[in-house]
Amino acid sequence: MTTPSSTTSQKHKAFSGEPMRDKPVEELAGIGPVLATRLKEQGFTKAYNVLGQFLLLQMDQDLFCEWLKDTISANSKQSKDCYGCLKAWCDEFL
Repeated sequence: MTTPSSTTSQKHKAFSGEPMRDKPVEELAGIGPVLATRLKEQGFTKAYNVLGQFLLLQMDQDLFCEWLKDTISANSKQSKDCYGCLKAWCDEFL
């Protein structure tokens, strides 16, 4: 059985190591089923939709984490995990 932190790091590694293509938001580190549902309700159905918001916020960790907290009630760890995942993806592919 995996712990939540090892699951997140596995998601992070899997996500940031390959092109984004059409990945659903659930594949972002820090985004589980509940937060994914909240994102979808806000119109963010794909990981690239969240990436767009990340880029609009100029890849700023504080702004992005606050946006996740305000938009979907993500906690600090969830928002930082998602930020780290997207930042690593951008470092690899942009």
